[in-house]
Amino acid sequence: MAPVKRILRPCYSGHKIEAGCDEAGRGCLAGPVFAAAVILPVDYHHTQLNDSKQLSECLRYRLREEIEKEAISWSVEHVLPAEIDLLNILRASITAMHRALNKLEVLPEFLLIDGNRFINYKNIPHQCIIKGDSRYCSIAAASILAKTYRDDYMKRIHKQYSCYGWDKNKGYSTSEHRLAIETHGISPHHRKSFRLTDSQLSLDFR
Repeated sequence: MAPVKRILRPCYSGHKIEAGCDEAGRGCLAGPVFAAAVILPVDYHHTQLNDSKQLSECLRYRLREEIEKEAISWSVEHVLPAEIDLLNILRASITAMHRALNKLEVLPEFLLIDGNRFINYKNIPHQCIIKGDSRYCSIAAASILAKTYRDDYMKRIHKQYSCYGWDKNKGYSTSEHRLAIETHGISPHHRKSFRLTDSQLSLDFR
């Protein structure tokens, strides 16, 4: 018997203007961390909407078009590697979420945050939800935007630093990516505060 697909919930708080927030790239060795904020209509529903990690690349991009068309407001922002190194990745992820919220054209009444940590934003009430991107529509939508916009960014910088394979690994810690760092040293897009290889001290910081 095929597994029953969980239906995502349209909202958490009962407020009409609820923004879902999620990030992408938190565990990567290279590239920015991206975050998105999305306000969906209260009656929004799409049968294929889900956590971006559970979707094919093709479906993620199709859903991105749908989300951008149907959302009341949406935005995507990022924090670059140098700032990640200064802030730490948790604070950088929250900073990216705050920046995305700053760009919304509509001020939300409630924030729904994927994960278990957040810093208060403009005294707007919020709720952190572990695995929220597989439970609530607005967080799932935010996860799709953050993921696809980050993937686009990594594909662009891959053209200049093709030896790392960012068009495929998107900066994540694959064995091929770590081997490329061992062979070629690091790029300006790598996060120096992360453990990049097992022989960290031998890296050529260029």
